[in-house]
Amino acid sequence: MEGKKVFETYGPLETHDLGRKLGAQALPGQVICLEGDLGVGKTVFTQGFAEGLGIAGPVNSPTFTILQIYEEGRLPLYHFDVYRIGDAQEMEEIGYEEYFYGHGVCLIEWPSRIEELIPPEAARILIEKAPERGFDYRRIAVQ
Repeated sequence: MEGKKVFETYGPLETHDLGRKLGAQALPGQVICLEGDLGVGKTVFTQGFAEGLGIAGPVNSPTFTILQIYEEGRLPLYHFDVYRIGDAQEMEEIGYEEYFYGHGVCLIEWPSRIEELIPPEAARILIEKAPERGFDYRRIAVQ
């Protein structure tokens, strides 16, 4: 995911498909910060990303558990949702370093809440709505 690329999607299926394509290209050890407002499609994107890794089971946002682990794909997927985290100490308690610096791929929703822990080489994906372009339109910037 070098440079910055901007994609436009016009519905959840297209957002899912973009996630799937990027998941198929994912490399071991990648940390990807997934940013965007509530209801913008981060979970839909993540479901596609997981499919691109070959993960067939249901993928849901780990809002109440902070971390969901999916190991049945070509690479393990560590899906963090740190929206409800109080401070970085909670990440220490779940052993985040094992995942951030492991052999799988980390997708982190709401990374700004733990910015001090994010590796400098982490990729960033920002999903934004633009209501004037339609209810299902999304602008997805990948860098």
